[in-house]
Amino acid sequence: MAIQQKCILSLKECILFFFTKIPIFGTYQAPKFMHGCFFVPPKYQYLEQSPDPSVVAGASYMVGRGFASIFWGMVADRIGRKPVILFSILSTIVFNTLFGLSVKYWMAITTRLLLGALNGFLAPIKAYCIEVCRDDQQALGMSTVNTAWGLGLIIGPAIGGYLAQPAKQYPNIFHEKSIFGRFPYLLPCLCISILAILALISCMWLPETLHKHTNLEMAVDTAEASTTQEHTESPKKSLLRNWPLMSSIITYCVFSLHDTAYSEIFSLWTVSDRKYGGLSFSSKDVGQVLTVAGATLLLYQIFVYRWLDKTLGTINSTRFASALSIPIIAAYPFLTHLSGVRLGVALYIAAMIKSSLAITRVSGTSLLQSNAVPQGQRGAANGIATTLMSLFKSAAPAGAGIIFSWAQRRQHASFFPGDQMVFLLLNLTEVLGLLLTFKPFLAVPEHYK
Repeated sequence: MAIQQKCILSLKECILFFFTKIPIFGTYQAPKFMHGCFFVPPKYQYLEQSPDPSVVAGASYMVGRGFASIFWGMVADRIGRKPVILFSILSTIVFNTLFGLSVKYWMAITTRLLLGALNGFLAPIKAYCIEVCRDDQQALGMSTVNTAWGLGLIIGPAIGGYLAQPAKQYPNIFHEKSIFGRFPYLLPCLCISILAILALISCMWLPETLHKHTNLEMAVDTAEASTTQEHTESPKKSLLRNWPLMSSIITYCVFSLHDTAYSEIFSLWTVSDRKYGGLSFSSKDVGQVLTVAGATLLLYQIFVYRWLDKTLGTINSTRFASALSIPIIAAYPFLTHLSGVRLGVALYIAAMIKSSLAITRVSGTSLLQSNAVPQGQRGAANGIATTLMSLFKSAAPAGAGIIFSWAQRRQHASFFPGDQMVFLLLNLTEVLGLLLTFKPFLAVPEHYK
């Protein structure tokens, strides 16, 4: 008989657990420092018409992760969460370093693809953060995953921006004929790999949370803890026929699609010229807005989200965040009527609130997924969610770019001209996600009844 044994972390272990995730999420964000065709020799500059390497690298990572996530989730259900987490961090160290040593376009794409396929981190880490927390602490546990992601949004691009091409940025320190001159993107990759090594070492102190007991006496001792959360442990049913799980995964994927498309459109819209409905911001200005939004996200996850989840409940907080996102997105096109300090203040506030609301939705749907299955299926369930989410996120940037380009050509249309159409379509996606959080589509897990 398999019975869950709650494994509550100490404060030291919680800190280690939190910082373990940061370099892993940073590895996905780091390729954003790739611009142009830096893998292509000058005589082949006609290839500049091909997709930006940073976009393709990010997509290849998502594709690799999408195809392998279910497998790693099943492995985590069989041998434990900790071995998969350790292997994923080790693969991050190896392939992230190889990515920095890439001198050809195909080498970069291959290493990112393998990094995504061999990095089965997300599915077991979501299961882990649920299993180490008491029922009333689960929102805080899940928020650590998204907080680490938020820090990765800041740390990854920052490391890439400051350390990429060091021979050009810091010629007094790095010579062009040095290893960092020959491999201009090795230094930021090495930096993240070093952080991952520290994370690997810290994981040695984390306890395993997947326990299978056959001794009757041990089963009796842990029966009280198990019945509060795992009363659906037996018999196991097909995950694809588990509608509380699948409905929450579909809702989660719709919100992920929206968030990825929003991130792409926000960057394009803010840097586009005002005559096309944009804000004429520089890339540096946009980076500052995203950095402040990411820092706010960290504070929100630590100090606000747990209280919000406890006050409204997981489902209602998700609905509240989705509903409040709609008027904020609708207001974006009208920010073009502002300028100077008023524009800066309004944009910063809107970006900070939108980021916090997005994480509230993602955390809520993730909690629903993890509590819709018994512990023995939690890794596989999160693997399915990661696979579908990765596929949605792979399609979102291209779709958002196409829609944005189309909207730029209809500045004088009578029906939602220019960027108003872009944000309308974003809002329709948000409305769809909100509707999916209600019955009869969303089936509430027994844990919340």
